[in-house]
Order: sequence, then C-alpha cells, then structure tokens
Amino acid sequence: MRLTFNIASFNVRGLRGRSPLLLSGGLHALIVMIALHTEDPRSWPWALLGMSVVSFFAWIGNTRRYRAIHDLPTSSVASAAQGYVELLGVSRLLEGSTVRSPVSARPCCWYHYAVEEQDSDNKWKTVEENTSIDHFLLVDETGSCVVSPDGAEVISKERRSWMEGRRRYTEWLLLPEGPVYAIGEFTTHSGNVLSAADETADVSALITEWKNNPQLLLKRFDHNHDGKISLAEWEQARLAAISEVRKNHHEQHGAQTEGVHLLRKPRDRRLFLLANEMPDKLGRRYRIWAWVHLIAFLGLGAWGLLLLGFK
Repeated sequence: MRLTFNIASFNVRGLRGRSPLLLSGGLHALIVMIALHTEDPRSWPWALLGMSVVSFFAWIGNTRRYRAIHDLPTSSVASAAQGYVELLGVSRLLEGSTVRSPVSARPCCWYHYAVEEQDSDNKWKTVEENTSIDHFLLVDETGSCVVSPDGAEVISKERRSWMEGRRRYTEWLLLPEGPVYAIGEFTTHSGNVLSAADETADVSALITEWKNNPQLLLKRFDHNHDGKISLAEWEQARLAAISEVRKNHHEQHGAQTEGVHLLRKPRDRRLFLLANEMPDKLGRRYRIWAWVHLIAFLGLGAWGLLLLGFK
C-alpha cells in the first residue's frame, strides 16, 4: 500500500455546497476538453466566453466567503447571539460517540471519503463517496456547542490518499482536539442530545423495521432499480435512518433539557462553513482567488469577444 499526504483540500457534502475554487477549476477544465474534442477553431471564442462566465460566478462565490469571514466578529459560545455567528475552538466527540472514517478506521469528528477505480482505459471513476453527518462538539474557553455538519461546506487540510490495487482511496477529516472554525446559525434551545448508544439502538431498530417491508425498502433506496440494495444504497439508508431518529428524538424530547447550544445550516441559505484552519489564513485565500477570478472573467471575456470580431 502506498500512502501520500496533501495538506490543503476542499471538500463538502454534495455538489451544491462545493468550494467555488474546486467547481470553477473543474468547469474550466471541462470547457477546455470540449473545445479540444471538437477540433474546430471556431469553438474557442465560445469556450473562452464560457470560462469567463464560470470565473464571474467563482468571483462572486469567493467574494461572498471572504466577506462572511472578514465581516463577522468571532463570538464565544457563552456569549454568542442567537442567529448567524462565527465561532472558533477545538473539535471534540460527543460523549459515547465512536465516529471513524470508513476507509481508514481513524477516529474523527467528521469525514468525507471517495473511492475511485481505474478502468481499462486508465481513467478514474468514483465508485463510492460519502460524508458523515454525525454531530460533534465545538469547545472554547467559555463552553461547548453541538455542531450539526449536515449541509456544511467543509474545508480540511487533513487529507490522505492511497492506492490499493486498481482503487484509489481519499479521505478528508476533522480530527478530535483539532482546531475548528465555524460560521453558521447558532441557536440555544431545550432538548437533550441523544446519546450515541441510544441513537445506535434506535437506528438499528428502524432499519430492522424497514427490512421487514422489503418492497418499501426497495422503492425508497434501490436507486438503480436492480432489485437489490447495494452497499452504497445501504449507506444512504443508514444516513436516512439517523436523520429520522434524530428528528423524532428532537420532536419527542425537545423540552426536557435547557441550554443546549447548536450550530447548524442557516435556514436563509447563507454560508455554512466548517474548517480546521484559522480564519485570517482562510479569508486571505478567498480574497486572492476572488481577484484571480475577477481578472480571469474580464480577460477571458475580452479575448473571446475579440476572437468573435467584437470591437
């Protein structure tokens, strides 16, 4: 097994939340590949204009993130106002929690992993990918806050990639006792946090209930309609069961305990960001890339229009 390390990576759950830097780079590469594939010089002005449009939206995305990091003052957990806040502390597991990366078994507060397979043409295809949504704690000198990472854009420099046969494994982690910077919706409400042991038992019971109704199980989770539940589909069923158990627990026991702080995805679609980097460094990077994409937007757009004959 060959192991490699990389200290800077961007990763999130789902395409919608992906970093503008990652998305714009991928879209630029795709546009260039399409233009090269057409082998028609007349396609290049449109390719340049397409990349200009991509850079325009990447400029907006990076600027939005920079402004959020730059403008929000850092709050302490104990004195944070209800609403949109910035917190800085260390990440810790909830009591009894045993979150581990599925591909390396490393204990962590959050993970995202991807498994890619090399085909006969030596091209890499993602065969499995998943992100944890388990709650963890953000702790500072004044107190602790439960973080629900579901829907967050997560930036982690804790990235590892390795090969096993024709498969490549990559994981991004937020480690226990590591730095964690967060921007999201902060709420303090009643409602005890479900223990890891109780949650596991409830999730197991719910999945067993679903297994007893195989037709409904297939209808809900057999996404490729092959008549069976694959490992990836079972993982989606597990995540759905976790979400349903937590929702039911909150509805049933939400008024039993006071003073639980929770950081979650804002309901007004504002940025929900988690990172294991310091905000100054993170904001500076977003600012640099905002300028890079603004220049690319103007330069590529002007070049494309020039090639089309607009003066």
